[in-house]
Amino acid sequence: MRRAGLVSLAYHYCDFRDDKKKDLRGLVSSLLVQLCHQSDSYCDMVSKFYSEYAKGCCPSDTALVSCLEGLLKLPGQTPVYLIVDALDECPTTSDMPPAREKVLLLVRQLTVSNYPNLRMCVTSRLEPDVRVVLEPLSFRSISLHDESGHREVIARFIKSVVNTDPNMGKWRATDKELVISVLTHKVDGM
Repeated sequence: MRRAGLVSLAYHYCDFRDDKKKDLRGLVSSLLVQLCHQSDSYCDMVSKFYSEYAKGCCPSDTALVSCLEGLLKLPGQTPVYLIVDALDECPTTSDMPPAREKVLLLVRQLTVSNYPNLRMCVTSRLEPDVRVVLEPLSFRSISLHDESGHREVIARFIKSVVNTDPNMGKWRATDKELVISVLTHKVDGM
């Protein structure tokens, strides 16, 4: 549907190993870049935003969020799907407020704003701070730990990927089995 131009989709993985992917700035920047590649209107708005800061001044987090909200307010756009994966990997220490709190505030802000074309999916372990913010906002919540058979489905998926990926096709059978075994047994982990 995205390739046909029927929807816009932006995905962000909050990777605790990458400083640029575990805070609000990284999240919003990633979403803006992805969305501007999917719509001329989005591209025009992001280009205008970029030119305002082209003289070496870095936009604030607030300015980045305002730009994202501006995209979401544009009339006549297709539905926008934003996926924020592993929100719990944003840190809860060092900054004031912590990075995770800033991302949770954005999720809340976008959700309560009721943008008619916005659809959001947020994945996270339900840490207490995450639970407090997300539970009141969720339209539908799914816990894989509560679903019967989730291990088997994930194991089948892992086997399928390992056995059909062209790059992995060159691996020895013992290496493939090791990857399948390790990933299958780590289903409950990160």
